[in-house]
Amino acid sequence: MRPVDFYFTRLMYESGDWDVDIRMPSNVLNSLVEYTTLRVDPAERVVALSDPKMLEAPFCFLAGHKLVQFTPAERKNFERYVRGGGFVFVDDCNHDIDGLFAKSFEAELAKMFGPKALKKIPNTHPIYSSFFKFDGPPNTGNELNGWGDDLVHDYLKAIEINGRIRVLYSNKDYGCEWDYDFRNKRWLVIDNTRFAVNIIQYALGA
Repeated sequence: MRPVDFYFTRLMYESGDWDVDIRMPSNVLNSLVEYTTLRVDPAERVVALSDPKMLEAPFCFLAGHKLVQFTPAERKNFERYVRGGGFVFVDDCNHDIDGLFAKSFEAELAKMFGPKALKKIPNTHPIYSSFFKFDGPPNTGNELNGWGDDLVHDYLKAIEINGRIRVLYSNKDYGCEWDYDFRNKRWLVIDNTRFAVNIIQYALGA
């Protein structure tokens, strides 16, 4: 089997709806091939959060709309992965800081890492210049169209350990923004998946 530098791991959890934005991973993987020299596994891998195999992943993605209530095994693996140097990108598909996913997932983070661990990151953070240059988190169509809480979030949140982001948390619904066939990118003036490249390059540089 050809060695790879990166594979995309989606975390499956027992509560909520983890299987959202099904075209997003292939779109992001295509961007990595297009813009970087990473050797990429073209297939998304779906791994249960309770499965120890997730501890081996270079990058994990977790998303949903509904209530998040981790099982003890899921909570144990999530915390172990993050404290051990893993990287999880978490996307709130509701685009709503007061929504069910946001409140319940943030409560889970507080159980594992403490109530003050999740913080806004400055728009000068290195993640915004790890590959492409951004002045902060790019806006999404859902925000600009007034979907969800009718706000444009000018920040992302994160849990940092030893000076590095280990959990990147978004209420901007990037998964929906990037959920289209990668061949349709040719119609875009600017490829809106470029920030995904930044996230992954930052994660791999940890």
